[in-house]
Amino acid sequence: MPGFLSELTGAPGDEGLSLYLPPRLPPDELANALKEIPEIPDILTELNKIAGSSKTGAAIFWSPERKLAVLPPLPIAEQQLIRSLETESLRLLLERDRLIALVLVRLGSYAIGVCEGEKLVSSKVSTGLVHGRHHKGGSSAHRFERHRDKQIEYFLTRVCQRSRERIEPYVKSLDYTVYGGARTTIQLLQKQCSFIGKLDTPVLPPLFDIPEPRQAVLEDAVSRVWSSTVYEWRED
Repeated sequence: MPGFLSELTGAPGDEGLSLYLPPRLPPDELANALKEIPEIPDILTELNKIAGSSKTGAAIFWSPERKLAVLPPLPIAEQQLIRSLETESLRLLLERDRLIALVLVRLGSYAIGVCEGEKLVSSKVSTGLVHGRHHKGGSSAHRFERHRDKQIEYFLTRVCQRSRERIEPYVKSLDYTVYGGARTTIQLLQKQCSFIGKLDTPVLPPLFDIPEPRQAVLEDAVSRVWSSTVYEWRED
């Protein structure tokens, strides 16, 4: 990304425009901001949707030569309109190695990590026994479900303990937390685990589409957390 931004930055006096949009802008404010970008009636709806749905905001760079939007991995804090191609604000956002906690969990496996930039400084990956659901009826099914509920409770207690062990030493310096895995399991963990429930750091967009957490999955999640999405429009 640094090389890409250096290539994009215009020379003083070059024609262009940079628009920085924080997340969760009211629709009317977003629409008014986008009106500053010239000659985009054919893609205005698409750009509005892209910027409006981004949980981290958008940085839009517009010139006769390049027309693109960058959705950064971290939230844009301030709305800015700059009548040149100015990438320094985005560069500053991306260059600082923020401290981020990752909690990845699906029933039966979990991965806990803390990364500084893209480097893991602490991690724990493990599994736990949780039987699948019983699909037959009767009293045996009720006993099985009670047993399974206890397995889930024990599993989440272990995940909570490992989360505290790995994250607590860094908690005063954490910039963000990101959750990944199964949405319902994460919600159960947040409800059951007081340590997780009381983490008050800002939360980055979740990674609900990851497979069963393993070391490789955790390392890939770190890369994804730091990845930007770039949309570019080119004339045919």
